[in-house]
Amino acid sequence: MNATHHHPFLAACVQLRSGREIAPNIDAAVGLVAKAADDGAQFIATPENTSLMVAKRELLFEKTKPESEDLALATLRAVAREKKVWLLIGSLPIRIAPEKLANRSFLIAPDGNVAARYDKIHMFDVDLGNGESYRESRNFEPGAQAVTADLPWGRLGMTVCYDLRFPHLYRALAHAGARFLTVPSAFTKPTGEAHWHVLLRARAIETGSFVLAPAQGGLHENGRETFGHSLIVAPWGEIVAEAGIEPGIVMAEIDPAKVDEARGKVPSLQHDRAFAAPVSAVKEAS
Repeated sequence: MNATHHHPFLAACVQLRSGREIAPNIDAAVGLVAKAADDGAQFIATPENTSLMVAKRELLFEKTKPESEDLALATLRAVAREKKVWLLIGSLPIRIAPEKLANRSFLIAPDGNVAARYDKIHMFDVDLGNGESYRESRNFEPGAQAVTADLPWGRLGMTVCYDLRFPHLYRALAHAGARFLTVPSAFTKPTGEAHWHVLLRARAIETGSFVLAPAQGGLHENGRETFGHSLIVAPWGEIVAEAGIEPGIVMAEIDPAKVDEARGKVPSLQHDRAFAAPVSAVKEAS
């Protein structure tokens, strides 16, 4: 079906403040997802680390299960089935080996089945210079495959948090037909204040896509402070919904025709050209 024939739909970003215990995190997510569905949302997205935010490796591995045993996944699948909505579970830590996890995003269809899985490709291994240091690759195996999935309104491209800083991934997703991009995140407060809005708007503008970025927000039990400000950004770059710091829901109508409109005005996706790698212009003196 031609994308221009797709009708508008209501999308929601759920903002959380996940802690060290899985059960209350699931309860918080389920409550907000159900409320968003009851308020008319047809597509709902939760943040990265929906089920768990812990700093200590031993505690993380103690609480993490394989996909087939993950309580958060099973519970949220049931909610999607009950409410008959498309649900993007931003990410859950999934045990894939004795000493490795996947930071895995799940797209759940209205029948409760898993429609797509995406393992976060880019690992957040950084020293922020203010005493904050992160080594995601210590616990998580990076993904190696970009993922799209078809929704009733067009194609979705799935990413997670730190992926946001790698524009070529979003370009590839758009070239693969993605019209909506999800960026579930747990951005730190310093990096969020500096870059969150700019990067999300840039990814929308560069690809002429809607960007939905549900976020973690506030001071967590493990001492980490996340930026919040869940955003929905339209293809021309305007912010159409924004949260503050507290847990809650933001919603916006998503009109697929806006994608065609933006890409029609600036058809840069049609103008990509292959080019050789850069070479230095400095030549040795003869």
